[in-house]
Amino acid sequence: MSRICLIRGSVPHKGRRIHRSGLAKKKGGIGRHVTKTVNRIVYPNLQEKRIWVPELDQFVRIKLSCKALRTISKKGAYNTLKEAGLI
Repeated sequence: MSRICLIRGSVPHKGRRIHRSGLAKKKGGIGRHVTKTVNRIVYPNLQEKRIWVPELDQFVRIKLSCKALRTISKKGAYNTLKEAGLI
C-alpha cells in the first residue's frame, strides 16, 4: 500500500537524525558530542477517510494527508477532488 496523499501528492521524505553521546554540562558532564548522523524517513500524516460529496450524492473513500483534509474543509469536497483529478 503506497504512502502517497491522493490530493496533494505528499510522499515520504528522507532526512537525517543527529546521534549525540556524552553527558550534558549542566548535568556534570563534559558536554554532548555529535558522533554521526543516522538516516531516517519522515512520513506524511495519512488518513483513510470517507468524505461525503453532496454534488455527487455519495461518499468517496480516499487516502489523504491531514493538510489535504484542511484543504477540503476550505474549498469544499467536490472542487478539491475535481482539481486532483479524482472525479
